[in-house]
Amino acid sequence: MILRRKVKDSDRIKISFALPEEHPHAAHAYVAGEFNDWDPKADRLVRRSNATYSAVLTLEKGRRYAYRYVTEDGVWFNTDDADEYEGENGILLT
Repeated sequence: MILRRKVKDSDRIKISFALPEEHPHAAHAYVAGEFNDWDPKADRLVRRSNATYSAVLTLEKGRRYAYRYVTEDGVWFNTDDADEYEGENGILLT
């Protein structure tokens, strides 16, 4: 799931990329995309108290970002949380 929160008095938005803890890759996953130059190790999903694993990024509003999830051993995967899809990439609309 993707959660969005406005950043007060800013042209930026906080995006939480989250997987439920029962997802088979959640404990060993990262999110990679245009926002981090597709670095598969830049943004690890961290265990949260609400039974999810998530990575929180602050991004520019009004943009379109391609992204995917990736495991620490290099398996790329998608979930059904994207606003759109383009080929194998999920698309996030801020």
